[in-house]
Amino acid sequence: MRTGRPSALRRLVVTGIATAALTVGAAVPAAMAAPGAEPTTVSAAPSGAAFDPEPLRRLIDPLPGHEAGALLRVDGPGRGPLWTGTAGPVSADDHVRIGSVTKVFTHTVALQLAAERRLDLDAPVRQYLPELIPAAYGAVTVRQLLDHTSGFPAPAPVPGPGDGPGWWLRGVAPADGVREAFARAERDEMWQAHRPAAGAVQQYNGVNTTVVGLLIEEVTGNSFRDELDRRILRPLQLRDTSLPAADDTSLPAPHTRVRVGGDDVTEQSPYPWAEGGMISTAADLDRFLTALFRGRLLPPAQQKLVFAVPDVPSAPGNKHCLDGTACFSPAGLMRVRLDNGVTVWGKTGSRPGWDTGFFATRDLDRRFVYSLNPTYTADSRTYLTYLLQLTGAAFARS
Repeated sequence: MRTGRPSALRRLVVTGIATAALTVGAAVPAAMAAPGAEPTTVSAAPSGAAFDPEPLRRLIDPLPGHEAGALLRVDGPGRGPLWTGTAGPVSADDHVRIGSVTKVFTHTVALQLAAERRLDLDAPVRQYLPELIPAAYGAVTVRQLLDHTSGFPAPAPVPGPGDGPGWWLRGVAPADGVREAFARAERDEMWQAHRPAAGAVQQYNGVNTTVVGLLIEEVTGNSFRDELDRRILRPLQLRDTSLPAADDTSLPAPHTRVRVGGDDVTEQSPYPWAEGGMISTAADLDRFLTALFRGRLLPPAQQKLVFAVPDVPSAPGNKHCLDGTACFSPAGLMRVRLDNGVTVWGKTGSRPGWDTGFFATRDLDRRFVYSLNPTYTADSRTYLTYLLQLTGAAFARS
């Protein structure tokens, strides 16, 4: 393990952790393991791709103490996964909460609407949502929402363990959450004094995607859930992927049961909705990412935006991009250059009890989907090092 300056992947990992902090506050999630030791299971499919699964196999067998479960899937250009590995009370077809990986689905729907000329990327957001977006942010465009250069304030805190029993079942309606974020910023003199201009810097921010979801509903007249289903889930036959209804806290079987601070939180509020509320499987996530990269979901003009990172600085204090430059595209994807020189595109996400993500090389020669059930009993450096090892092994050069 290299020491010294944090790697791009270390920043990548912090993305998921930061999302978790915004979602669950001081939560300490852990999978609810069944009594007794759980066996590690692995499977492999023949492929002509040069991939050695042994480094990944060793990383989950035995599973380190700071992880209660793991599901790893590596794919290449052939049919079927190159390798799938599970450890703990997890199965290869588990349903998992994908957190901020949801953003890529949401942004893709918005780009489809732009292709249909129902959403103008260079129009002010306030033109569509005048009662939601304050006049002070009237210059912010739809494009700036998508590439996280809006300069919008950070999300308001969401329910966490400090809010008492049942916090995991509480949610904030999307529009109410956005209004609260703006209201808090209005009261914050420091924020007002240093608020970035629209388009000036990139700051990863869940408020952007929540507003994107509301824009989708405004211009279509339909719920975001319906548009997601009609435009992506059904065409790609993602039968194990969904955005639960506002009152649906369940998780389809099979799934791992998870705990936070002694509480079983497997059933959760589906909020944060279009920003982080979806459920999926490793197989479905790989299918979606493959379709997106191959241009099956967007026409050529919008497909160019999938990998178009704005030429602006990363905001001061932004932990999500390396070297002080932007790393997110309008499709919600993050560009990461690994220590071995390989560049991958993807997204991380966290919900109480799950850390999930997917990454791929642009040519789809190698793809990696993971879902972990962290115990958070280790210090952050130990946990980050483990994720660094997993992703590095998945994209190792032969």
